[in-house]
Amino acid sequence: MGTEFRISLETRITQNMVMTPRLQQAIKLLQLNHMEMMQHVQEAMLENPTIEIVPDSAGAEPDGERELRQRAEKTTKEDLVEQRNGQEGSVDWEKFLDQMQDRGPRLHGVTGGTIHEDLPPIETNLTYGESLADHLLFQLHMIRCGVDERRAAESIAHNLDEKGYLAVPLEDIATDADVDLEVAEEALELVQGLDPLGCGARNLSECLIIQARVHPDLQADDNFVLILRDHLANLERRNYAAIARDLGLELEDVIEYHKMIHVLEPLPGRGFTGEDPRYITPDIYVVQRQGEWVVLLNEDGMPDLRISRYYQKILKEAAKPDREYLLDKLRGAEFLIKAIHRRRKTIRDVMESILKFQRDFFDHGEGRLRPLVLQDVASDVGVHMSTVSRATTNKYVDTPHGIKELKFFFSAAVKQQTGGDMAAEAIKSRIKTLVGEEDTKKPLSDQAIANALKNDGIRVARRTVAKYREAMGILPSSKRKQMF
Repeated sequence: MGTEFRISLETRITQNMVMTPRLQQAIKLLQLNHMEMMQHVQEAMLENPTIEIVPDSAGAEPDGERELRQRAEKTTKEDLVEQRNGQEGSVDWEKFLDQMQDRGPRLHGVTGGTIHEDLPPIETNLTYGESLADHLLFQLHMIRCGVDERRAAESIAHNLDEKGYLAVPLEDIATDADVDLEVAEEALELVQGLDPLGCGARNLSECLIIQARVHPDLQADDNFVLILRDHLANLERRNYAAIARDLGLELEDVIEYHKMIHVLEPLPGRGFTGEDPRYITPDIYVVQRQGEWVVLLNEDGMPDLRISRYYQKILKEAAKPDREYLLDKLRGAEFLIKAIHRRRKTIRDVMESILKFQRDFFDHGEGRLRPLVLQDVASDVGVHMSTVSRATTNKYVDTPHGIKELKFFFSAAVKQQTGGDMAAEAIKSRIKTLVGEEDTKKPLSDQAIANALKNDGIRVARRTVAKYREAMGILPSSKRKQMF
């Protein structure tokens, strides 16, 4: 029996969400932080001539700049009156232009130069952080060595990682520099003798040994070198007895050797990472005024925008192609201005909701942070949960307890045996406090921390303490113990 195929037309009604370009723009604006938003506004003004800044709005002309401008205008007017002896229009501008043209072309452009035209360009006055490779190459150029050895040493300098360690096998260096392996080894020894000491090491042990052998404040002997070579793991675990037994040393001598290690640098390249510092600009401020917490948006440098009246006027007189172009730009400007206002309102509403839920944090600190999820704020504000997520992404608030990312206020609930819930971040804060106050010679174990939390009414298992401790980058008690 054969299978019968039939083609038919059916009409179905379905609902689909269409992401128009402007809806995508509104979503993008909500995700931007303060600095990114300022840059976006500047770019939008360059692309859309119908957007203009409202005079005297925030960021358009700060009071200090306005005062300077007014003072400069007054001085300029006084100078003009003095030059003209009080007479208006005494300058023959045509004659002035003729005189300027008679001076011939300028070297730095057809528009004429300035009093600074003979100075070097500004780029020559900028300074840049020196990389580790540049620092080493400068020293190499001051040292006499063979051509092949120098080429291999330069290859080594370019193949160090951010720690200052050699990131590739020495055989690859020899191949890259087209030299014998013996020459590459000599080049490596040359690099390892440069400043900072320890660069070019293949591992931590080699890095410390290089420094120990030439450090002016250390009297490194064979036992010290053996400890650095074979017993770093035992030192990390404070297992001094195993080191003393293996090397036939007294326990006190091993402890003294451990003290000597503290003057060595395990990461010789750390001062040359070349990474720029990251500066955080708060998007929101929460301040207390007359006993009440108030949410303030950071509008520093963010001007109010409006649609240019000039372009609205010429729209009536423009030809059809120009009219279509202007209409598109005017609609885009209107949408951008409305989207900015919606963004401000959404961020303010979300922060005010967070403030309502986390009032105890603002009053008392991290230890009073309560469990909170995105859905709680979304329901309170009356928006979708994804809107709250976008409004809190990559944004920071300045609080009396430090600058916090908005995501910080959302924390999972940890069930307590008493029946209540506690925020995981609040438990982490308490663990950090306990570790900070512990006796460094007798650090608290994970079980001891769990017992201390229990005494405070916080009931968590030892494994939960270990998980939170590791998440905060806190070492276990065996590695936090200090013998001296």
